[in-house]
Amino acid sequence: MRFPSQAAKKTQLEAACQHTYDVVIVGAGVAGAIIGNELSRAGKRVLMVEAGLGEDITVKGYEEYLQRFYATAVKDNQSPYPVNPNAPMPRGTTVRPVAPGQPETSGYIVQTGPFISDTTYTRVLGGTSMHWEAKTPRMLPEDFEMASRFGRAADWPISYDELEPFYRQAEREIGVSADVEDQRYLDLRFPDDYVFPMRGLPLSYLDRMVDKGIRGTEVEIDGERYPLKVRPYPQGRNGIPNSEYDGGKGYVPVGAVSTHQVEEGERCQGNNNCVPICPVQAKYHAGKTLAKALQTERLELLTQAVASKVHVDPETGRVSHIEVKYYEDPDEPHFVTGNIRGQLFVLSAGAIETARLLLASNLPSTSGLVGRNLMDHAYLLNWALLPEVAGTMRGTNATGGIVDLRGGSFRRSQAAFSVDIHNDGWGWAVGSPYTDLLNLVDDHNQFGAQLRRDLAQRISSQLLLAFMVEVLPNPSNRVTVDPAYTDALGNMRPVVSFSVPDYTMRGVAYARRFAQTVFQRLGARDYTFYDPTDYGYIHYEGDGYIIRGGNHLAGTHIMGTDKHTSVVNSDQRSWDHQNLYLVGGGSMPSIGTANVTLTLSALCFKTAQAMLEELR
Repeated sequence: MRFPSQAAKKTQLEAACQHTYDVVIVGAGVAGAIIGNELSRAGKRVLMVEAGLGEDITVKGYEEYLQRFYATAVKDNQSPYPVNPNAPMPRGTTVRPVAPGQPETSGYIVQTGPFISDTTYTRVLGGTSMHWEAKTPRMLPEDFEMASRFGRAADWPISYDELEPFYRQAEREIGVSADVEDQRYLDLRFPDDYVFPMRGLPLSYLDRMVDKGIRGTEVEIDGERYPLKVRPYPQGRNGIPNSEYDGGKGYVPVGAVSTHQVEEGERCQGNNNCVPICPVQAKYHAGKTLAKALQTERLELLTQAVASKVHVDPETGRVSHIEVKYYEDPDEPHFVTGNIRGQLFVLSAGAIETARLLLASNLPSTSGLVGRNLMDHAYLLNWALLPEVAGTMRGTNATGGIVDLRGGSFRRSQAAFSVDIHNDGWGWAVGSPYTDLLNLVDDHNQFGAQLRRDLAQRISSQLLLAFMVEVLPNPSNRVTVDPAYTDALGNMRPVVSFSVPDYTMRGVAYARRFAQTVFQRLGARDYTFYDPTDYGYIHYEGDGYIIRGGNHLAGTHIMGTDKHTSVVNSDQRSWDHQNLYLVGGGSMPSIGTANVTLTLSALCFKTAQAMLEELR
């Protein structure tokens, strides 16, 4: 697959500005890739505008990402990707504590609080799928009925059963590895003959040790008792193809985006650094879907082009064109401007960037909800040392977890949560293994053979429980823009105001007690400590907690049944602009306790179907 030179890209921009496309898509992440692939395969001419660089869809580009990751000292979610001031992205490593009332401006996102988050998203080709964990649970049926069941948030305009066929499409596209019998809990429903594309990945040794220790334990919430067990997570990474899939036709795993190197894109090898980047491309990323779309020759990809303004015809209310800024060099703020025209327009830049673009364009909104109801899962980390070696550092980041508290009647009063068992030890919590080495050398004066033995023992016995706690939509949690804060190209940066509601904090407080119960059953020594000087520290009802962001952004253009109470309809089409679709996590009215990628992918298959019907 060849990519144009810089001069050819300029020519491509000029040509694109002279053409009217069937569909113009802004953002080449999972949402944009799915819609682009579906429409181009149906014969529609599609232009995809991407702010990041484009060469990374090749094996050579992917290998360069890997080399950058291996070479960097700080291996955060963005470490494989080059710094690009023209398409900047947030990094958790840049977040700093600030005085109350002061904005946090050290990173790309301006945060005005009161809660300061380290949540991130990735602005490269493939979007945040280039660093995601690849857990793909479905939302629960009750998650779609929060208002009618629990008196919380709002009901979705579609039900679980209506979205279920599109869940299956998304699981096929991503290539989900799971076994249906493991996923039938809390009323999760599948067709009787359904199997996942690939068989489930096995629980890690650490998962099995935790499961053995907690089996027979029950916890009580709101008068109901819940037995505990460890279940495998469905995974968006290649496992063993299921021969029974598709009526016995089987499933062929998607390999690397360029398949001439046979070692790329094969079965998951259990690498522990699959977040941020899988060394062998066994993990799904949107580049795999984009590669198929590009092969149709009906989809054009315009990279290094940052959408800066959406223009609307004041007489018709329809989008007329999107203004983009094309830059040649990511290190230089020089750009040329072009206007891209189409029949239909899709904004798929993520919950924060889509809202930022809409607000920067000053588009009218009947509901006034653009940018509001921002959601992200609140993560509470708890860590302990097991009494024996447990195989920590074997396997992908999270192969199993405790998920039976994802739903229940207690959601009337407190948030639900799922619990990831982290195979990578205390890395997220305290920077292990680097901090372990410092502790043993500086505090215990160890060296030589004793240091090697104790370091291996300590790391192999670590247990990290990461609680993913639901956050409900709140209009005060929002994205805005301010001309005082701009990037290198002069585009306004997103300004985020966010607080963690009491509903969520009640779930957080219970999660902490839950972790202590689990540690007690396992005979593990609790090392959890929440530093009051940390930027994510929250004091709640006499106790302190540190909350981390989940990178599961949603809610800034929520869907609904009425233009006065929502931004888009159930097809993710704007109520106010007939030919504009706002797709992705931003459309979700609630997020429950599931990672958002599978659900937003399912929504995009539904949207692509609606767009094809409209274009016909």
